Amino acid sequence: MSRGKLAGLLAALALIEALVPSVAEAQSLAGWGTGTISLEPLDAGRPWGWAVGDFMDDPNRALYNTAKRKLLAGQQVYSHTISAFDIERYCAEAPHFDFTWFEMQHSTMDYGEVEAMVAACPRIGATPVLRIPDALEGSVQKAMDIGMLGIIVPTVDDALEAREAARYARFPPTARRSSGGGQATGLWTPAVPSGSNFRESINDNMLVIVMIETPEGVDNALEIASVPGVDVVILGNADLTSFSGLAQNSPEYHDLQARTRNATYRAGKLWGNAAFGNATGNPLSGDSRFHQNGPSNDGWTRPGGGGE
Repeated sequence: MSRGKLAGLLAALALIEALVPSVAEAQSLAGWGTGTISLEPLDAGRPWGWAVGDFMDDPNRALYNTAKRKLLAGQQVYSHTISAFDIERYCAEAPHFDFTWFEMQHSTMDYGEVEAMVAACPRIGATPVLRIPDALEGSVQKAMDIGMLGIIVPTVDDALEAREAARYARFPPTARRSSGGGQATGLWTPAVPSGSNFRESINDNMLVIVMIETPEGVDNALEIASVPGVDVVILGNADLTSFSGLAQNSPEYHDLQARTRNATYRAGKLWGNAAFGNATGNPLSGDSRFHQNGPSNDGWTRPGGGGE
């Protein structure tokens, strides 16, 4: 490219950047940290999660991802958490919860151990969802191959990270998941409704959950939530307190929640909080749909007491 053409291109890009601010820049910061951010009212014509259904190949498809089915029906979902290799515990607990939160960000558990647990009692009830340590292609592809129906990606600060979280979780033409080995096909084919198959149905049964855990992520919440293929945006409540310095029961912290709630609703996605205490007793509890831990579906508690 000639020097003149390069200079012209750079000038054009600069002009575009000046005229079209990013979504994050366009957001008003008025009310930040004051406890005064108001909630965007719900529109009956734009229910929570409308864009999640719209992204599906067949929004009327019968889903074997039961957690996604409940979310799209407007219900709250809760998990139990597995952070160490324990087939007996996993198989005992999973029938009682909406999804299993397999924890690989803050544990030494590996993909092979998660794979073995899911294979030991397949389709047991709880939708298998893995919190991966990062959104690298290898991390996402391995989660898909071992049979996860959802991934949770931590500490997402901008749309580029959100895009990486979503781009390898579904097959083309929707995204860039590649055809590989693993147990996923054999694990879920028995659950596929008649007239379809694993390859045709798995994209619609996938859940991509991203976590906002920093003020930077809150600033960019609308562009994060708007990324195609992102289904759920949740707050990492403890880390958001750590990064912001705001107590979770403070009006200022509720501003952070309200900003991400509003942005997620505008984007047509689903919103939640990792800390299941936000599912009740919080001004935003009615909108908080996705939670780590919480009550079982049937009143089950672990032997000796102490349910999730």
